[in-house]
Amino acid sequence: MNRATQFSAAYAALTAAHEVADHIVQVDRDAVAKGRHGAEGRVACLRHVGSYTLTQALALAAADRGLGLRLNWRWAAGALFLSAATHYAADRSGGRWAEDPETQPTTRMVRAAHRAGKGGWLTRDPQAGYRIDQAWHKGWIAIAAGIVAAGGGR
Repeated sequence: MNRATQFSAAYAALTAAHEVADHIVQVDRDAVAKGRHGAEGRVACLRHVGSYTLTQALALAAADRGLGLRLNWRWAAGALFLSAATHYAADRSGGRWAEDPETQPTTRMVRAAHRAGKGGWLTRDPQAGYRIDQAWHKGWIAIAAGIVAAGGGR
């Protein structure tokens, strides 16, 4: 199996699993609490990232088996760890998204977006913060898929 095929299949599986894990598997109590300060937020985020990573691992295993990708699972485990760690970092970045950093508490990602000149868009689009969050996750998923493919086949 060539690496381009492995990358494409891994990216598709990891991205689909991301959508399922973030929007269906994640339980409401974790979605609400994962950005809170202290142990409550850390534990909620760890529960969410655990179920997120399991969902991605199952999707990647199904793609591997169903498509005969013959993935190197040491590399795949590294890719799943990267996806989990960066997902945790984003989800722990400070709480809920805010449109106006001057009047509402904001996350580090939103503050960074404002510093990068994205403030107008964040203010005009009520979904902008969410879109930045999803772009962050999917960018790291692409890197994870590259790691999966770099491992070659067994």
